[in-house]
Amino acid sequence: MTENFTDSTAAGRDGTRMSAAGAAGTNEAAAAQRREAARALEMIPILTAAKHPDQLALIRRHAPALKQSFQTVLGYPLVIEASFARLTKPPLPADVEPRGAVRANNTPLSPRAYTFLALVCAGLLAPGTGEQVVMSALVEQVRSDAATAGIDVDDTITDRRALVAAIGHLTDVGLLVETDGSVAAWGERHEEALLSINRALLPHILARSLAGLIEPHEVWEPAEDAADPQPRRTLRRRLVENPLTRREHLTDAEADALSRERRDIGRALDDAFGLIVEVRLEGALAYDPDQDLTDIAFPGQGTVSQAALLLVDALVDNHKPDASTTALVDGNPVPGLLCAWDDVDAELDDLISRNVRSWRAGVAEDPRGLRNDVVARLRAVGLAIATDTGLVLHPACARYRPEPVRTPSRARTTRPAADDAPDTVNDDPDLFDPDPSDPDLFATETPGSSTS
Repeated sequence: MTENFTDSTAAGRDGTRMSAAGAAGTNEAAAAQRREAARALEMIPILTAAKHPDQLALIRRHAPALKQSFQTVLGYPLVIEASFARLTKPPLPADVEPRGAVRANNTPLSPRAYTFLALVCAGLLAPGTGEQVVMSALVEQVRSDAATAGIDVDDTITDRRALVAAIGHLTDVGLLVETDGSVAAWGERHEEALLSINRALLPHILARSLAGLIEPHEVWEPAEDAADPQPRRTLRRRLVENPLTRREHLTDAEADALSRERRDIGRALDDAFGLIVEVRLEGALAYDPDQDLTDIAFPGQGTVSQAALLLVDALVDNHKPDASTTALVDGNPVPGLLCAWDDVDAELDDLISRNVRSWRAGVAEDPRGLRNDVVARLRAVGLAIATDTGLVLHPACARYRPEPVRTPSRARTTRPAADDAPDTVNDDPDLFDPDPSDPDLFATETPGSSTS
């Protein structure tokens, strides 16, 4: 009897250990699913059953935890219903480079398309509009609303294409579905199309109510009562939404939180989104080891990304900045390297001559256009500031190290350092707040790519 009792107790202990291991595995799997769902919402803040059924099913499965996480970590309201999930992101600070809506081919919407976007949404809210609408009726409503608002709308091909782009954006986000015919066919040949409306989603398209607003710019400006008093949360928001957070842009409270609580901040972003926080003297960023949680890949494919990477490398090689290098931006000294526009243009001209066969057609005939695109790309990822006198490169530019081979036939690729790179914000604080006298600070590289 004693032997049997002993065996039974051992089995019980083994069963308890297996149960604990199973529970741990289940919890870990659930946490991984929540991160996957949170990353999907960060990438696409409006997810519908028609466009993203698998992601929406995952989000609905973890709805309570996701709502609490987004509210606690970032202060974002999350609405989850049967046919959609909508993550509402308040406007970011003025120092963050804005990124507007883009079409399916990744080109930005034109100002005229934005005008039609507002008019179409207003038309869909018109009394009597049901679950479906034909294009001709919607266009008639848009023109009527435009006339009431004093906006000139005509039937030129330019206006039709802008209207098609606006409606196309609404179909991309899942508010509208082409049930019969196509919007593009109406734009080219006035062929009729039938559109189905996700009416439950319609009130949530805008991030804030239009009630009480007078000027258009008020839509993307923070409401007076919407200021978040929690610096840790606003700092986490900056890190998630922008590839690079400059220390000079932080409020005193955010800078204090970054210095005192960076490990907690890093742990929160890792748990919620799988992001790794890197902190240095000049600022901080949250990068994604998987390199897919971003709307702007850098380095990346294409002429603009390659030209931007090679331009940064050439300018840093030429000027050889160190940790003490500063530049004046709006009269204030900031960490960074000021490169005169003549230097920028000269380097771009050289890069064009050596890569003209592999870069996009027409780039040699429009060097100023390439310069504008390259500067816009560097600004979008927080690596540069455009001033009247030149381009100010942030020290974080040195985290990319192209291969030291220059050929006229192809642009160089990046190779992340593996040996001297810090792993996370939690490991060694000296790696993230180096001595400002360190001459190699500008050349220190870290793994991964910046994300938003």
